[in-house]
Amino acid sequence: MTSGPTANRILRSFALIAAPFVVQCAPETVREQGPAAPTSLIEATGRAQVDSLCSSCHGVSHITMSTGYTREHWDALVSGMVELSPADRETVLDYLSTHYPPSGSPRPARIVDGPLRVSFQAWRTRQLGQRPRDPVQAPDGSIWYVGQQGNTIGQIDPRTSEVREWPLPAEALPHSVNIDAQGGVWYMGNGNGTIGRFDPATGQAREYPMPDPDARDPHTAEFDANGIMWFTLQRSNMIGRFDPRTGDIRLVTVEREGARPYGIKVASDGTLWIACNGSNCLIRMDPRTMALTEIDLPGDDTTVRRLDISSDGRIWYVNSGRGRLGVYDPGTGQTREWDSPSGPESHPYAIAVIDDIVWYSESGVRPDPLVRFDPRTETFQSRPIQAGQLRGGIVRHMRATRDGNLLMHQGSANSVILATLPRAG
Repeated sequence: MTSGPTANRILRSFALIAAPFVVQCAPETVREQGPAAPTSLIEATGRAQVDSLCSSCHGVSHITMSTGYTREHWDALVSGMVELSPADRETVLDYLSTHYPPSGSPRPARIVDGPLRVSFQAWRTRQLGQRPRDPVQAPDGSIWYVGQQGNTIGQIDPRTSEVREWPLPAEALPHSVNIDAQGGVWYMGNGNGTIGRFDPATGQAREYPMPDPDARDPHTAEFDANGIMWFTLQRSNMIGRFDPRTGDIRLVTVEREGARPYGIKVASDGTLWIACNGSNCLIRMDPRTMALTEIDLPGDDTTVRRLDISSDGRIWYVNSGRGRLGVYDPGTGQTREWDSPSGPESHPYAIAVIDDIVWYSESGVRPDPLVRFDPRTETFQSRPIQAGQLRGGIVRHMRATRDGNLLMHQGSANSVILATLPRAG
């Protein structure tokens, strides 16, 4: 949804004290997979206004695929996206609460109950409709995120719940944020083809443009043990190396056309592993030569959003195209996959391996579940992801904190979320 008054679109530095929401997941009944979501809104008074407001930023499937909300909950969700006049607000809330009340999702999640509990703590970001994403923990314990839609970068102090945000250079449209070993803040300028270093003391960013005009969309990055940043460029079909000390950027193009390199991780030996979002492959990169090796995965409809690495060196990945969780063993060259609990349309997305337990999100169903998989027992459990009282929004990335918990986001709820996990064993 877009913001109304022009003033609400002015980016500025600010601080906000806001108490976080804290909820505890309770057991839920198992639900079976349903039909695909409707692609258009119900025809009734208010439809045109809702369609116009919402579709300028995202598809109406965010509404039609939702589990539905009460008027109070629709109000909370809309208020994080757009500022409306009193009259427009009444029309929009009347329409949404009447035609999309709590009634279950047209593509319901299958929640797998179990004894474990996960608690969620959410902070709402300040600028409306900014679609916060990719939160990461800094050495001082603060949480950094970027707002791709709002062209912002933000910091949360979990101890006080203070939220600060700053504008980034025009058209940066940041996709992700990373923190180096010294606490330096870096973001990927997905919109203007740059890597940026942000200085919170001055509120200014230094940009490093891509050396090749075909390298248009820096996407996801990770630092290695030597302080080198490795990053993907999804639509440019490239992978890059950036040295922050010299500003040197080197790029290689993936041989497989349409591979669309997406998630990236650094193994303990420095090897880079990259997910193919447009094809059925993983990519291994030699950090010394930048030579690429493609590993074919089973299934022509396989696509991989993100991956992570367990302590034994195995590569865990989400098979987003087939609704599965997979693992590749570089030592044996063998691959195994398991059906995700919500089925082939569940579209697993974000993933993190913590204490050799695999955590990932299902983004194609509602409410979006956080799924836990134990490789030792090959068993699943899951819980709906919540931002306050709201359940909705796609978790596109999740990252571990230093104490073994998870940071994630729900863009449609304008929230950054900390999931406190049960301890292993």
